[in-house]
Amino acid sequence: MEVETTMNCNRPAEASASPESAALREYPSKLFVESTTFCNLRCPMCVKQAADSKVIDADMPQKTFAALEPVFPHLESLVLNGIGEPLMHPHLLKWVRRARQSMPDDAWIGFQSNGLLLDRNWARDLVQSGLDRICLSVDGVRPETFSKVRQGEDISDMDRAFRVLAEARRSHPGSRLKVGSEFVAMRENFRQLPDTVRWVAERGADFVIITHALPYDISQINQTAFDNCIDVAVEIYEKWKRYIAGQHLDVQSYDYMVWEKERVIPEAVDSQVRKVNQLIGQMRAEARQKDIFMDIVRLLKRDAAMIAEVEDVFGEAQRVAEQMGIELKLPAITPRYERECPFVSKGSAFISWDGDVHPCYYLWHHYRCYINDWDRMVKPKVFGNVNDQPLLDIWRSEAFRTFREHVVRFDFPYCTNCGVAPCDLVQEENFEHDCFTNPEPCGACQWSLGLMQCLQ
Repeated sequence: MEVETTMNCNRPAEASASPESAALREYPSKLFVESTTFCNLRCPMCVKQAADSKVIDADMPQKTFAALEPVFPHLESLVLNGIGEPLMHPHLLKWVRRARQSMPDDAWIGFQSNGLLLDRNWARDLVQSGLDRICLSVDGVRPETFSKVRQGEDISDMDRAFRVLAEARRSHPGSRLKVGSEFVAMRENFRQLPDTVRWVAERGADFVIITHALPYDISQINQTAFDNCIDVAVEIYEKWKRYIAGQHLDVQSYDYMVWEKERVIPEAVDSQVRKVNQLIGQMRAEARQKDIFMDIVRLLKRDAAMIAEVEDVFGEAQRVAEQMGIELKLPAITPRYERECPFVSKGSAFISWDGDVHPCYYLWHHYRCYINDWDRMVKPKVFGNVNDQPLLDIWRSEAFRTFREHVVRFDFPYCTNCGVAPCDLVQEENFEHDCFTNPEPCGACQWSLGLMQCLQ
């Protein structure tokens, strides 16, 4: 019987984390602080709207924020948002000023915002507070699309937000503030990206961050604008697809159940199908030899035309950014084989509004999401609470350091490209370990594949 996966238990030798790695320093280099979970919008792509989300509305207390201050002199960056709108926190400006006094001069403070509350007074105060970066959510420039994605907000609200920030910066020539924009790419809006880059650049934006959407509802799966197959698997598949076509065969005639048909009625199997299956077997053997996970069925269903269109649109957006003199950070479209945690590897710690300490965005909250076409329950990973013990003690604890050491190596299975996913191991209500016996649930993380991005 054929099993639709390419999994080699002879895993490659583990790479040791460099002693200079930010993940293994004696203090965190980046803090993501959930100042509030209150929000004035209900965006459908937000984790707060996800099934099984346990995010409640709350502000971080001043005592909890004060508990973080001993690490400020060591920080490279401080991001004051998680789930929620930072401008709704009553002490936001005070916290920016306090952090600015303690942090190194070349370190930066910033947050992401929907911009709905920004007016001239807010813009002036943010500039004067020492804020370094603000990233406004703009998911398109067509009013009907923008209002659909950002329910409760209009594109005119963003026009005002950019305008008052530009005015405040002109009034304070020495301002540190850089203004940016985040665009969540989906099938319904990705074609607007070049126009959106131009639109925000004309309004004074310095940078644009593009991220894909992580579906939190089964209805959102068809909105994803990225490939589900890792780049090296696609490369091998396309090579064999061309070879099979050269043999005057169609790769789409591959039949996963041919083994069963041959067992019951051998003569019922078409000779062309048998040849294609044999060649696919050789392709899988090549992938196995290279330790590459390969989901054949998913590769056969790959929407190559859509992926090509996204690549063209991203390329056009890059050209517009260069013309406008704006920095553009694009995500991967085809997930990368060489994975890395963008948070742990850079020495990040995530602090929830209640003081709990987490390692990354993926394991920050409790929610249900959809990886490819299977649902995934994600539970937060907590290493301690800053209201009970100092943040540095939590950071230096054996449990947190061991977690970071393992994640830096990133010796995890490619769950998103495994033909037997979702297996019982990753679908357990209480995850214990993956098929490599790792206790970290990182094999299904879309951030490590380069698909998700944020202000960091």
